[in-house]
Amino acid sequence: MPTLRPLPAAPDPQREKAPATAKGQVADPQKIPVDIKPSAIDGQGVFALQAVPARRKIGEIRGESVSTAEAFKRAKALEKSTGRVFMIAVSNARSLDATQSTDPLRFANHSCAPNMVLKVQQGRVAFYALRDIAAGEELTVAYGPTHHAGRLACRCGAPGCAGRL
Repeated sequence: MPTLRPLPAAPDPQREKAPATAKGQVADPQKIPVDIKPSAIDGQGVFALQAVPARRKIGEIRGESVSTAEAFKRAKALEKSTGRVFMIAVSNARSLDATQSTDPLRFANHSCAPNMVLKVQQGRVAFYALRDIAAGEELTVAYGPTHHAGRLACRCGAPGCAGRL
C-alpha cells in the first residue's frame, strides 16, 4: 500500500470522545464496524458493515512512530518482500508504520473519488466519512503523493481517475 499523505486537519465539531476504559486498557480505535475482504481495487479492502453518515468518524490507525527517512527505508524493503506498504506520513519529519497494526483501516485502498478523508490530529491518524456511505461499500481514501512517485498504476476505476499513484 502506498504511503498516505494526510489532508490538513480541521476542527471537527462532531468530534467523538474516546470511550471510557478500565485503567491500563486502550480504547478501541474502530468506531464503525467494518470487514476486511478481497477488493476489486487491490488485494484486501475494508468495507462498512453499516451505513455511515457524512462527517462521522470511522476509526483510527495505530502503529509505530518512525522518522520519515526510516519510513522510506522500510517501505522499500516491504515493497520488495510483500508488495504491501502500510506507512502514513504524519508530518515532514515523522511517519506511522502500521505494518504490525491490527487496525482494519490499514487496508483502506486508494481511490481518486474517495468516500473517506484521513486527518492527523495530535499525532493520531483518523478517518472520517466524506459523504454518506452505504453498508457493504468499500471504504477508500485519496493517498495523495506517495513513495511510488507516479510509477504505480491506479486501479480505483473511478470516473476521472488520475491513472497513476
